[in-house]
Amino acid sequence: MRSYAAALPGVRRAHTDDEVRYWFRELLVPHRETWVATADGTVVAVMVLDGEELDQLYVDPPWCGRGVGDRLVDLAKRRGPAGLELWTFQVNAPARRFYERHGFVAAEHTDGSRNEEREPDVRYVWLPEPA
Repeated sequence: MRSYAAALPGVRRAHTDDEVRYWFRELLVPHRETWVATADGTVVAVMVLDGEELDQLYVDPPWCGRGVGDRLVDLAKRRGPAGLELWTFQVNAPARRFYERHGFVAAEHTDGSRNEEREPDVRYVWLPEPA
């Protein structure tokens, strides 16, 4: 939630903090491949994979720029060697630069009518280099 608030201060939140916690704890983590990065016993990043979709990737703001996200994306690519896709908001320029740096290419832009926040978004795709 700190990561979302720091990266997207102008984006309407569709759910309360308690609803987000419930969704992660009860619906997302038990049913999706979930990875966490920790430092001194504290979670500093989380990544959720849903088949070929990189569904969630959040890094605690003090840990941004330290390579944690890079390592998680590398892990996602190893777990999804045939390719990955993800969605992010168009206004999230740092995330877009991050994914593009990792070889993801914008494949679709929407007006946001299909997401709960009603925020224009972009679908990114990563495909491995041909052998």
